[in-house]
Amino acid sequence: HARSRNYVSESEVCKLESVTLDFGDYHPLKPITVTESKTKKMNRKGSTSSTSSSSSSSMMDPLSSVLDGTDPLSLFAAAADPVTTAATMDSTRKKRDKDDSSVGNDFEPWSSKRGEILARYTTTEKLSINLYMGSEKGKATTTGSAVSEKVRTRLEELDDLEEGSQKELLNLTQQDYMNRIEELNQSLKDAWSSDQKVKALKIVIQCSKLLSDTTVIQFYPSKFVLITDILDTFGKLVYERILSMCVDNRVSLPDNFSPESVNDTAKETCLNWFFKIASIRELIPRFYVEAAILKCNKFLSKTGISECLPRLTSMIRGIGDPLVAVYARAYLCRVGMEVAPQLKESLNKNFFDFLLTFKQIHGDTVQNQLVVQCVEIPLYLTLYSPAIDWILQCIAYRAPEVLLTEMMERCKKLGNNALLLNSVMSAFRAEFIAARSMDFIGMIKECDESGFPKHLLFRSLGLNLALADPPENDRLQILNEAWKVITKLKNPQDYINCAEVWVEYTCRHFTKREVNTVLADVIKHMTPDRAFEDAYPQLQSIIQKVITYIYDFSLLFSVEKFLPFLDMFQKESVRVEVCKCIMESFINPVILNALLHICKTMHDSVNALTLEDEKRMLAALINGFIKMVSFGRDFEQQLSFYVEARSMFCNLEPVLVQLIHSVNQLAMETRKVMKGNHSRKTAAFVRACVAFCFITIPSLSSIFTRLNLYLHSGQVALANQCLSQADAFFKAAVSLVPEVPKMISVDGKMRPSDAFLLEFLCNFFSTLLVVPDHPEQAVLFLVRGLLNVIQDYTWEDNSDDKVRIYTNVLHLLSAMTQEAYIYHVDKVDSNDTLYGGDSKFLAEINKLCETVIAQILDHLKTLGKDETLKRQSQLALYFFNTILAHGDLRNNKLNQLSVNLWNLAQKHGFADTKTMVKTLEYIKRRSKQPEMSHLTDLALRLPLQSRT
Repeated sequence: HARSRNYVSESEVCKLESVTLDFGDYHPLKPITVTESKTKKMNRKGSTSSTSSSSSSSMMDPLSSVLDGTDPLSLFAAAADPVTTAATMDSTRKKRDKDDSSVGNDFEPWSSKRGEILARYTTTEKLSINLYMGSEKGKATTTGSAVSEKVRTRLEELDDLEEGSQKELLNLTQQDYMNRIEELNQSLKDAWSSDQKVKALKIVIQCSKLLSDTTVIQFYPSKFVLITDILDTFGKLVYERILSMCVDNRVSLPDNFSPESVNDTAKETCLNWFFKIASIRELIPRFYVEAAILKCNKFLSKTGISECLPRLTSMIRGIGDPLVAVYARAYLCRVGMEVAPQLKESLNKNFFDFLLTFKQIHGDTVQNQLVVQCVEIPLYLTLYSPAIDWILQCIAYRAPEVLLTEMMERCKKLGNNALLLNSVMSAFRAEFIAARSMDFIGMIKECDESGFPKHLLFRSLGLNLALADPPENDRLQILNEAWKVITKLKNPQDYINCAEVWVEYTCRHFTKREVNTVLADVIKHMTPDRAFEDAYPQLQSIIQKVITYIYDFSLLFSVEKFLPFLDMFQKESVRVEVCKCIMESFINPVILNALLHICKTMHDSVNALTLEDEKRMLAALINGFIKMVSFGRDFEQQLSFYVEARSMFCNLEPVLVQLIHSVNQLAMETRKVMKGNHSRKTAAFVRACVAFCFITIPSLSSIFTRLNLYLHSGQVALANQCLSQADAFFKAAVSLVPEVPKMISVDGKMRPSDAFLLEFLCNFFSTLLVVPDHPEQAVLFLVRGLLNVIQDYTWEDNSDDKVRIYTNVLHLLSAMTQEAYIYHVDKVDSNDTLYGGDSKFLAEINKLCETVIAQILDHLKTLGKDETLKRQSQLALYFFNTILAHGDLRNNKLNQLSVNLWNLAQKHGFADTKTMVKTLEYIKRRSKQPEMSHLTDLALRLPLQSRT
């Protein structure tokens, strides 16, 4: 007994009431002026009261204080006011000038270079390390020990900083060595957290000593990175320790604090640390440990850092080994840039000191050391690169162009040393280097070839020219001069490393003719002895650069040597990666066949061992290509392309899903063009689209993907008046429901499928409302078939989804009894039109309703056990709300059933009182509406159970 509905009038009643508002001067973002009244009451001495008012401008707003008095939205308004804009820019400029002591985002931090150094400077030779073993001195102090005893013990520990308490580990591999260093780092943190500060200092000293050891010289840059990580940790721990001692009344010091605001205890502790470090006898550990805590000078005096930097710079002059010395200078620059980047004079002095001692590199001591370790001078010079590059980066940061000129002059005085020249080109801004490209080429020509190869210098120059443009008149001459050197390189690896950089310069400034010439030269050098097999990363980089600058694919494939260049990618996995790279840059479907071939190459690489992530990535690229292909209004050609694509990409399920969606979209576009009135030709075409989907869906493995595609494709068929095809889709979906497993994989995890099945069936019911009955089938044959499947499906014992589905079926059956359905499919007659409210049709619906209600009540009875009473209460209320929304409660039986369900929901005290109260209030409101007066009697029969 469903109640009759007038959906139009119900929609009007449910609409929100429109109210005209007059805001006047009010705006929600406008500042509100608040007047605060302050009243002083008379005190015991009889002072008079006074009242004062002040506007909110004098009050501190916590949100405004965070935003410096402005909110982000107000900035848009301020932008329109030139006076405000000028004031804002002026204040920003002053703030930037004032805050010159900080490094900006345009400065490349040391952390970005760390990984590259560790990866580049490796060794297979055995390494040794001295591990600090700890000391047992002073640990057996009794509770009654005097203070003097504690002081004496501390002094003994300080005397023991450099002697004994260590263990030498020999014959370590590189990985073992790195693990030991990491253990030392952790030991430092553990010692610090357990308040063993002297032990922590010992560990740092022992680690610093390792930086004087160059027995495995090619590993020294990586060793420097590892050891200075420990020094950085130590410096941070000391600084934070002293800073925590400055907290006064739970208020910490501001970032720009002055030494005057530091208390005496913190200053004394800070001085104590510097005195401990000053007692270290050896130069190298004393230098490194003091440099690590350089920032702590801020606690002592304003000029502490500026006084320490020149002294530490002078200390480095006492280090005899030039390699050890240059890395010490690099570390000083590193901490100097962190704590006082404005002190450029000290950084410049540091570098000029290095230039004065540069001739040591070619001295007898170094040469003898290289002979012993069998290290060639070119390899040895590359060990300096990270340190010199970093020092010059610090000097060149925001430096004027005149400094580059000075550096070039100094390089010339040193005979155009290639190592220095390379670091200068790496450090200064690319715009400065590009503007002097011909000068640098002249200096490179005059460099000595033996120490540092010229092709590396041209590579560094090319890297700058990839970022900035040289003078236009010099561009061709620059390319010719560079390529003369590059093309003469005999070693394929040296050649490709250099050519990879200059390809970008060529693509950026020249035509396809020059690009073709460069590609031909690369093929010529890399084909003999299959040298390309060792250079796939560089070759991939060249492809990426070519397609970045030649983005017209017609032009790209007209480059004669492009396809022969692709043929060098013989390894399948690399070839697939290159194809991906080209696909990602694809924007024009003109050369469809070539790109289909590339997609086919990617697809054919899939096998049983291919990872799911790889499949997903390949499918995403191919799907992107499929979605880009358009033949305009030639829909038949579009369908032919999708048919061909299906045959090509059958191993990637996401691609098949995309093809089904694309074909469904094609059918709907055809409907849109024909405005729903298909001709014989277009009707046959959309049936072909429907057939494509019907054939393709069964090949998918995911059952819910199939179910949803059957439903979606059936809706498309219905919209295109393909009624028999729509029935076939819906029948297939019904027959597939029993195959739904109890558990399905979602994002790699097994989850129950009930919730997904419930969601699908609810969508299915919404569609079945408008599906007309087949003239040769029984009434509501699809609904009956689906109900039979639901009845036979094995549900979990602790699940109520079956009852929730039956309740949704009641919603559907109630909507089917209406004279006019709530929605229709254009040009498709639903059952409201076919049956016209026939009594036999309504009687069939009522029988189905009775059957479904009986199933629901039977289930409610099975929930009468103690452990399921709460579920029974929830389902009873859910069913009650369904009857209230869709049932005709003037029917006595239905009315009584609703009362029984209400009582059942409250019977055992599991009902939510707030929900019950709100439901009853809703019924009372509904009873005041026209034709709803019978709800008044119902409300009187629905008691509310007390909380007790």
